[in-house]
Amino acid sequence: MRAFLYNETKATELPFLEGAAHAGRDELVWLHLDGGDPRSDAWINAQENLADHIKSALTAAETRPRGEVLGDGILLNLRGLGTRRNDPSDLLVSVRIWAVDKVCISLSFHEANALNSVVDRFLSGNITDSGDVLAAFAEANTELLDPEIGKLADELDACELALDKKGVFALRRVIADVRSRAIDFRRFVSPQRQALERLVISPQPWLNEDDRIHLRNAADLSARMAEELEAVRERSALMHEELTDRRAEQMDTRALLIAIVALVFLPLTFITGLLGMNVEGIPFAQEPWAFWGVVAFCATVGLLMTIYFVRAHWISRR
Repeated sequence: MRAFLYNETKATELPFLEGAAHAGRDELVWLHLDGGDPRSDAWINAQENLADHIKSALTAAETRPRGEVLGDGILLNLRGLGTRRNDPSDLLVSVRIWAVDKVCISLSFHEANALNSVVDRFLSGNITDSGDVLAAFAEANTELLDPEIGKLADELDACELALDKKGVFALRRVIADVRSRAIDFRRFVSPQRQALERLVISPQPWLNEDDRIHLRNAADLSARMAEELEAVRERSALMHEELTDRRAEQMDTRALLIAIVALVFLPLTFITGLLGMNVEGIPFAQEPWAFWGVVAFCATVGLLMTIYFVRAHWISRR
């Protein structure tokens, strides 16, 4: 639980309860709560000036990106890079923000990467009103997420270059992982763009033109990321289909080769089995050249059948 205060002279970080006591004065107060701390839930429930639906929105276990104007305030839910306590593999964490003029309350159940960036901007004096807090979170989330989405496209590019060098199974696993992450990201990036666009046109008087410009830039970047994620998803699907086709073609080629080998040796097996019977009357059984004659005959038959299969294009000459 952290509290930040900005007045006309400086920006400072205060103990949480001390910072909360400044709410309602002519100063910007930003209160950030840890959703995993029981004290945060108790403090929110004790705030009589917060409506029940605002309390529920701030403390909800799972949220989707959302931007709404509620009375004289704005409720904004954002998803960005971070670390989940119980699932480190899920990179996107939620930050819930309730903002009115001069007061912002944010809450996150997990460690959000954007938080440090916003804190640095606040303490450096670059955040002077509630709209700046919203814009700073929106920009930090999108700017940190953009390189991560770019890495997905780079991984697909690497897979395309290695398409003829690596095994089909190894590439399929990489492509499936890229596609899965792209779908997970897009599930939140697309509605986040819509949420930010709604704030740009919101009628709140304390949201100034500079704040709207920053929110619009974040919305535009989110739109571009959503388009890139869609392209990554489609490219990965096409590459997966191509790998499946290549694998099927490889299996067909190997099956054909096995069938050809069997066809070549089938008459040879018949001949050797016929001559190998332990009965009287086998021709030339007593001749000294008989063994090598049979070998030469089998080699000739095998060579003629191989030539036939090559000319019939059953076997590639390459």
